[in-house]
Amino acid sequence: MLSSKERANLRKYANSQDTIIHIGKDGVTENVIRQADSALTARELIKGRVLPNSLLTAREASDEVAQAVSAETVFTVGSKFVLFRRNRAKKDSEYKAFGSFS
Repeated sequence: MLSSKERANLRKYANSQDTIIHIGKDGVTENVIRQADSALTARELIKGRVLPNSLLTAREASDEVAQAVSAETVFTVGSKFVLFRRNRAKKDSEYKAFGSFS
């Protein structure tokens, strides 16, 4: 579980990231889950967007994807959401860029 300070730090870093997950009318598909899983492994912090033709809200989509890939929703705003999953291969000392993590 992320603290509010950790969430704020992650939110700051998410501003400069591009949106790489797009959820359309088909909702959260296996392909979206695979893409999110591999992106989280590589980047740890990803931004997604729910397209206007989707039947899901950003909160619903982020919760569904986060549960499928064992990630946490950092925040949702409008049609965008940000997910974070810590890479267990990294040491605690490597997390200075995102702030302190326990």
